[in-house]
Amino acid sequence: MSAGGSQVLVEGPGTHRIEEHTPRAPGPGEALVAVHAVGVCGSDRELYQGNRPAGYVRYPLVPGHEWSGTVRAVGPGVPESLTGREVVGEGFRNCQVCARCHAGETTLCTAGYEETGFTRPGAMATTLTLPARLLHPLPAGTDLTAAALLEPAACVAAAALKARARPGERVAVVGTGTLGMFAAQFLAAVSPAELLVVGAGRERADLARRFGATDFRTADQELPDDFDVVIEAAGSASAARTAASLLRRGGRLVLTGIPAPGADGLDPTALVVRQLEVRTVFGAPPKAWAHAVRMFAAGLLDPLALVTHELPLTAFARAVELVGAGDPGVGKVLLRPQPYAGRG
Repeated sequence: MSAGGSQVLVEGPGTHRIEEHTPRAPGPGEALVAVHAVGVCGSDRELYQGNRPAGYVRYPLVPGHEWSGTVRAVGPGVPESLTGREVVGEGFRNCQVCARCHAGETTLCTAGYEETGFTRPGAMATTLTLPARLLHPLPAGTDLTAAALLEPAACVAAAALKARARPGERVAVVGTGTLGMFAAQFLAAVSPAELLVVGAGRERADLARRFGATDFRTADQELPDDFDVVIEAAGSASAARTAASLLRRGGRLVLTGIPAPGADGLDPTALVVRQLEVRTVFGAPPKAWAHAVRMFAAGLLDPLALVTHELPLTAFARAVELVGAGDPGVGKVLLRPQPYAGRG
């Protein structure tokens, strides 16, 4: 490969190639970032297999929406002081002018869905050029491998902000994947009286306790029904019902998982009679990103504990296979592009 490095190009469902990458010089308002690491998640697997809804993917494309890196060059209108900064970046490409964007609800932008790694070129490449307004600078000397997980952390930050958990409340998390383990960390940070984590199996019981859980149970065990706040982060067919069953009357539920069609729905009668407050999350607006970055900078998040595999970018197919294997020993899988050798 040239000094520009390499990239993954998914040409269509089930078809990809590793090809030469040509960095794109930043235009007005843009920045060029040398990618340090990029995460592979279930949505990347859906993209590769062709299971993502048509409006949420545009082939051919370079995937990669979870990433960290260092700014190497900026375009006109961007402060030069950003050059050299370690950063992460938002994925949603909002219009900034519609009513929802003005309200700060950028993931609900009425201009339509656009996102890095799904409809715009992503970070499974040596460099990524994107609007500088989407970047969140990190403290100098940040562990960029850990920071590559701040995109899923930001999605959970959005859930935590909507949950409004207060010190001394009884809180719970359903799900023990990356989102569930981040949810445990966000909830632990507010000093709850009790933090229950519910998983399909016990493989992550010790990790959940490390992140602040005071109790761990599997979904087939007897579960309590008096929690103030529950964050659902499993996305399984029964996860939403399980999460709702944990709540006291008047409790607050935040759903983050996206199950396959045919999942068990929430009983509307029970929602009304029990006066449950239900919120949902899809993506992360800027305030959630800012919250996640602050938590990370303060040492309140431990992303590295979730990483089990680091592979070269050329091992994209292997990474997708690992993500979909259903192996409880597989946590977060990261790809590492070759270092950027260009100027800037």
